[in-house]
Amino acid sequence: MRILGINALFHDPAAALVVDGQTVAAAEEERFSRRKHGKRPVPFSAWETPDQAAAWCLATAGLRPEELDAVAYSFDPRLARPAEQMGLDDPWDHLRLTYAREAPGFLKTALPGLDPQRVRYVPHHMAHAASAAFAAPDADNCSVLVLDGRGEATSHLAAQRVQGKLEPLYGQELPHSLGLVYEELTAHLGFLRSSDEFKVMALASYGTPRMLPELRRHVYPTGDGGFHAAHVPWSDLCVPRSPEEPWSQAHADLAASAQLVLEETLLDLARWLHGRTHDSVLTLAGGVALNCVANARIAREGPFDRVWVQPAAGDAGTALGGALLLSADGGEEPAPMPGADLGRGWSDAELEAWLRTAAVPFERPQDIAATVAEALAENAIVAWFQGRSEYGPRALGHRSLMAHPGHSANLERLNDVKGREQFRPVAPMVLADRAGRIFDGQLPSPYMLFVHDVAKEWRERIPAVVHVDGTARIQTVDPADEPLVARMLAEFEQRTGLPVVVNTSLNTAGRPMVDDPRDALECFGSTPVDLLAIGPFAVRREEFFAAGNRSARRPAEVLSFPSGHEETLAPASYDRLAETASLPVTGPVAGSGEEAVR
Repeated sequence: MRILGINALFHDPAAALVVDGQTVAAAEEERFSRRKHGKRPVPFSAWETPDQAAAWCLATAGLRPEELDAVAYSFDPRLARPAEQMGLDDPWDHLRLTYAREAPGFLKTALPGLDPQRVRYVPHHMAHAASAAFAAPDADNCSVLVLDGRGEATSHLAAQRVQGKLEPLYGQELPHSLGLVYEELTAHLGFLRSSDEFKVMALASYGTPRMLPELRRHVYPTGDGGFHAAHVPWSDLCVPRSPEEPWSQAHADLAASAQLVLEETLLDLARWLHGRTHDSVLTLAGGVALNCVANARIAREGPFDRVWVQPAAGDAGTALGGALLLSADGGEEPAPMPGADLGRGWSDAELEAWLRTAAVPFERPQDIAATVAEALAENAIVAWFQGRSEYGPRALGHRSLMAHPGHSANLERLNDVKGREQFRPVAPMVLADRAGRIFDGQLPSPYMLFVHDVAKEWRERIPAVVHVDGTARIQTVDPADEPLVARMLAEFEQRTGLPVVVNTSLNTAGRPMVDDPRDALECFGSTPVDLLAIGPFAVRREEFFAAGNRSARRPAEVLSFPSGHEETLAPASYDRLAETASLPVTGPVAGSGEEAVR
């Protein structure tokens, strides 16, 4: 079967293609539109579909819309109830449901030739569950826990994969929602809800959970597989923060208290689920599963032998999950995800054409991995653009900013480059066979979804990646899965004695992760980055700006994208990229310096 999965209703619109049970492609709309999260999660945007991501998924497989057997839409309006009946204060929710009912027509317009009768509604949390249970490796029988803001009428699903089928066990009805509670806290602390929850998690490490007793009155497990989580009087606990204000200790204490009550509730849910299934493997999905601190505690203190988290755990992942679920329901046996690098990629020849069109000076060293390792050892900041882009919010060695972990100043340096708050940590990538002696926690950890305690003897050796609480959110790198990144790490270790490199996403504040070569050149040209490693090619900062006759500190030109958001450009020759219609802007081939595609 040829199945296209679509997530569109709330936020992070995305598309994924599954053919005969195999995941072929998956991408988020933000990587094409250059609008963070694709759109704002408001009812007025619910009609927007991931048109560009869907078209690319089909093109990369050489399919036309009329050749699809099914389209999985990851929300079923037939299961929804009016917001007021669920205790939600959302007077415009009826508009969202209207748009969901009209989704087949919207998709027919977006994908000419598509038969709207082939659009099938998939319950939101079942799509999340399928994205975990069917995508996880070595998990033919496993438990599934899904938690997010909301679905049709619930905020949670406990389920089990048995003999190739998903069996729902329990769903917590709205208005009780751990995801919505965390979103409310995010807004109360002056951050952007449905976007900046990870900032609250980082801020929690600076606080003391002194408000935990009060929060436990409003957020707690009910002992039957569900929980109470609603109507938290945030203003009684701490004064709200405006986005322009600095955070206070009270704000950090509130974040710490909320983080802890979340972890306690999740542990109870995991224990209840294990008591029902007795499985050895737990799989997680939903936006709450992006909380790597909570994931680590479930792995450490929970009853399961292994915990696997879908790397696109947020709503974007329901595009893949919906497609996998229809594949399984159609009698196919879905294969595990081949990795998170499911997005766009370019061949070496295509990358070279981009560089020549942009009139960017570049070189092709004998080994780009060794060149990058040498630059990092000399304390350069490197932009790394290799292979196919990542599906999900984490940079996993395909669209990354890298730095030396041995210099504590590199944390502040990278946060300055990206325009981020200084309380936020950056993450390490580490060779898989070295991770156990440096980091304590679940291994392997290839998707950066667990925090690990850093061994005391290593904290002074790699201070740039150690958070204030002595932890790090690691990515383990296996040469069998990521040969180029592993070779770079090995070369760096030869020069420094450290098998660890700082890895953060290749983007600046408020913008999506870099996806195509133009994005990479724009980001490189507008930030103080020393080297761009793009496929097998190296672009050096001093040569780049000499060619453009520009200073790195000079205000960049501005290009307006159709979204109305702004991106910055450095050398004026970038404008030639927009005029070059002959250059491919999408493609299935991963330009990794080795002409290899997974």
